[in-house]
Order: sequence, then C-alpha cells, then structure tokens
Amino acid sequence: MDTSVVIVCAGNSTRMGGVNKILLPLGGRLVIGVTMQAFQACESVKEIIIVAREDDIPAIQAEAEAAGITKLAFCTKGGSTRQESVINGIRRISPETQLVAVHDGARPLVRPEHIEKVIKDASVFGGATLGVPVKDTIKTVDDGLVVDTPPRSSLYITQTPQIFKRSLYFEGVDFALEHNLDFTDDCQLVEAIGGKVAMTVGDYTNIKITTPEDIAIAEILLEQRRK
Repeated sequence: MDTSVVIVCAGNSTRMGGVNKILLPLGGRLVIGVTMQAFQACESVKEIIIVAREDDIPAIQAEAEAAGITKLAFCTKGGSTRQESVINGIRRISPETQLVAVHDGARPLVRPEHIEKVIKDASVFGGATLGVPVKDTIKTVDDGLVVDTPPRSSLYITQTPQIFKRSLYFEGVDFALEHNLDFTDDCQLVEAIGGKVAMTVGDYTNIKITTPEDIAIAEILLEQRRK
C-alpha cells in the first residue's frame, strides 16, 4: 500500500547539550541521512516528509541530495509539541496516501525489511508499531516504593515507525484536537478512539539517539551491519 512517511526531528536536543543529534555525523553521512536512506530503500514508501526546526531545513535538504534521497517531498517546520509537529507533517502528505507512517528522525538504524513488516501489519489491523520485548523486570513505583511488578511477557519497548491507515489516523487526530489531548506516542491517538494497533517485532538495534554515547553505539552497530 502507498505509504507516506513523516520523519519528526524538531526536538530541542536538550539531552545532547543543545547539539542537534540529527545533524551529527554517522557512518559517513549525517544521522538524518541514514534515517532517510532506510525509507528510500522501501518499495512501499512513496514519499518522505521531514518535520524539523526551521533553521535546520536547509542542512537537511542538502543532506538528502548528497545521500541520494529522491522520495523527499517536503520539509516543514515543527510545532511546540511532538504531536503538533506530526500534524504539521501529515498536512503535507499526498492525497493518494493510504497509510501514514511516523518515525523518529533520531532512529537511523531502522531496517527497511522491518519497515515493510510494519506496513503489512498496519494494512491488516489498521495500525501497527515496531517494538521489542523488554529484557528487564519492570517495577511500578509510587512515592519511592515498589507497588507492582507487571508480567514481563506482556511488556514491549515501543519504537518507530508507527503506521496507520489514513482514515483511522486522521480520526484519532481529530479526537485529540477536539478533546485538547496531547500525546507523546502516535499509537495513543488510535488507542483513544478504540482502534487496534499491532505490535510488530523488530530488533534491539533500532535505538533512538538521545545522549552523546548513543552516537558511539550507533557507529558500532552500523559498522557491524555493513560487515
């Protein structure tokens, strides 16, 4: 199914000391270039929309050209929250789009084959997200005290892309705006209206670059993948 991808990279990078993580070098490219290349390689992906800080858009466009990205359709500036940024992006998608994918620009190691798996699951269930089972035991804590231990078998680390049928996702956005809700996760938009979201299992290398040491880890993982 024809899929439009909104890549969100409009954050302020406070945990990177103010350095914009998507413009850091990675494997001979910039982080955002590696991210775009993963979606460029997917046959089901018809267009890429970037949502970024306005000052970063020229650098992103230059990186797209240098990285051979032909599917970049538009760059637009972000909003004050992640949800606002995503909405700015989906306003630019093609009228022919059947599925809307949302991806973190700081997840450059997502595999094209996993993107295609999420697309397939979303086409069946209406929505799907990439993720992996948690490795550690998770505790619920209240006021510094452990109050519950959820069964690990049912817990997953949620990654991106998160992909939804166009009509379902737009219904979720309308619901959030109508009720003044602001979510940090796109699945929550669909969950809020009772939609189904499948968990598509990926792998643990699809890390999000958040702190300086993550870049070093990503370099190692990317080099191992290339070998």
